[in-house]
Amino acid sequence: MRVIIAGSTGMIGRLILNHCLVSDEIREVISFVRKPSDKIVDRKLKEVVLSDFEDYSEHYSEFENVSVAFFCIGAYTGQVSDQMFKKITVNYAVKFASALKRYSNNSTFCLLSGAGADRSEKSKTAFAKYKGMAENKISEMKLKFYSFRPGYIYPTTVRKEPNLIYKFMRFSYPLIRLFGNNVSIKSTELAQAMFNVGLCGADKEILENKDIMHQIKSLSSNVSN
Repeated sequence: MRVIIAGSTGMIGRLILNHCLVSDEIREVISFVRKPSDKIVDRKLKEVVLSDFEDYSEHYSEFENVSVAFFCIGAYTGQVSDQMFKKITVNYAVKFASALKRYSNNSTFCLLSGAGADRSEKSKTAFAKYKGMAENKISEMKLKFYSFRPGYIYPTTVRKEPNLIYKFMRFSYPLIRLFGNNVSIKSTELAQAMFNVGLCGADKEILENKDIMHQIKSLSSNVSN
């Protein structure tokens, strides 16, 4: 398989990249990045530096003969202006998917979306509205498309939290888990589920937090058997 990833320097994208690099089923990984990384060196990995994630015109060849694509670029609400948030959430994802559709129409596209994504596009919350908008536009392309809608993602490795809310949620995670599989997931679980669905597919286009957790349980059950 040939795989492409956008967002491999982020929390989930980095974990998915690691899965790809150790998989015997994947022969090459194309990673679109804003600046070169010296942290990962692997014969399978090709980093492509982009200055504009809305313009792949000089790199269309990288989208040829792709089996699976993962889009994990995102921004936290409040970190950037509304205009920029929409650009990152909608435009970046749609341009990436459009290039994939044009050059690898039969590939699988996995989008890191979020809980509450609103496909009516009427939500007053930018996160829900723009995530729903991105899902709609990509779904219309008729790719083999899967959108992942995790709730709170618990980072399994230490990181600098983006704001006080995330600091509080990380501290409160043991309590959050008591609410069950609908509201939270570990970063490692989400990455494993996205990787697995990318390679093997799923029975629905939209995967809510509980569906993602079900993927993990099914994988664990298959391994144990």
